[in-house]
Amino acid sequence: MNIKNNIKSIKAWAMFDWANSAYSLVITSTIFPAYYTAITTTTIGNQTNDKVLFFGIQFVNTALSNYALATAYFIIALITPILTATADYHGNKKVFMKAFTWLGALACMGLFFFKINTLELGLILFGLAAIGYCGGVVFSNSYLPEIASPDKQDGVSAKGFAYGYVGSVILQIICFVFVLNNQWFDDKSFPVRLSFLLVGIWWIGFAYIPFSVLPKGSPNFNKLQKSNIRNGFDELKKVWQQIKTMTVVKKYLSAFFFYSMGVQTVMLIATNFGAKILLLSSSKLIVTILIIQLVAIAGAALMSKLSATYGNIKVLIWVLSIWMCVCIAAYYIQNEYQFYALAAIVGLIMGGIQSLSRSTFSKYLPLDIPDTASFFSFYDVTEKLAIVAGLFSFGLIEELTGNMRNSALFLVVFFVVGLIVLFSVLREEKKGFYGKNIS
Repeated sequence: MNIKNNIKSIKAWAMFDWANSAYSLVITSTIFPAYYTAITTTTIGNQTNDKVLFFGIQFVNTALSNYALATAYFIIALITPILTATADYHGNKKVFMKAFTWLGALACMGLFFFKINTLELGLILFGLAAIGYCGGVVFSNSYLPEIASPDKQDGVSAKGFAYGYVGSVILQIICFVFVLNNQWFDDKSFPVRLSFLLVGIWWIGFAYIPFSVLPKGSPNFNKLQKSNIRNGFDELKKVWQQIKTMTVVKKYLSAFFFYSMGVQTVMLIATNFGAKILLLSSSKLIVTILIIQLVAIAGAALMSKLSATYGNIKVLIWVLSIWMCVCIAAYYIQNEYQFYALAAIVGLIMGGIQSLSRSTFSKYLPLDIPDTASFFSFYDVTEKLAIVAGLFSFGLIEELTGNMRNSALFLVVFFVVGLIVLFSVLREEKKGFYGKNIS
């Protein structure tokens, strides 16, 4: 069966986003962070204790969750070349796609048992869910060239994003009903933990739609060998050697690495910040994140129009300037209404910076590069390492200073470095030099 531009295959592929986006919204962005902060914080009189023991070692609670997520992303950054090599060498992609999906879904289901007395188990499962999500996405992305011709890929990719948004919001609303009505249950933590269970069931259940339709992979399937694994890392090394000859691409990736440390960290810790610094309830935080999701769509459309008029780099410079102001404002905000206003701004600039960053990288690549997939693999690894560095530094500064506000303020440094390098990219761009062609 020819799956290229086949409507059934495209819809089935988009359903994978429908399935797994519930994880990123419920577990990464809303209910889990709020629940985690609540159960790991105790208040006696005017004294608040946010210290927890993890295998006998004391950490600040939110710093510990940042370390757990950073570790998960570091593992993904290490194994991404292996995963990419597996796909490139025509391995059975669907087997790996299923394995990571099951890993993520079962980890989310396991979080149903997460309480303060099972902290170690809960954080391990939290990290495994992140690995399952990222690993599944690697193989899902690799199906795009198989199911859509180049002229259709932008539209098909957008369809996946739309399906993911709708699916995640539907499950979020279902979970929200239980969380808001926790008086229905004797155990007040039950509706939150039920949400984790529902994410896992939703994830694996809907994932079987693409699993039943998409092919297992190339008919030239070969068993993964050590040489294939080495080739994955060799390919990244080869890409780096090529990038070093491309002045603009090299500088742009440097800027991308630094500002991604700030952008991704803000997106991942926003809920923890609201819960810990402003003591916002889970219901208020969930509503805030849903608003951010809606505003982000408008932000993406706005960035696209602005970049068409003013150019990608100029728009990125403006956006990074706003991100810097957001971090400074986060240091000073005192009430929930200021947090809502800041969240709306984050949604507006969050929606565009990710898509604009990827499209900018794509535009800077010379047309005669034989394998753009390996360049985007390098781009993805760069982003994941930025997440690791951002989360780790955020958690470390909170532990050293005892205040998450200081961590938020420190993120300005990453944006400043990214901004300086982007100005350098702009100067190179004006010279009309984009790098040496690859034969």
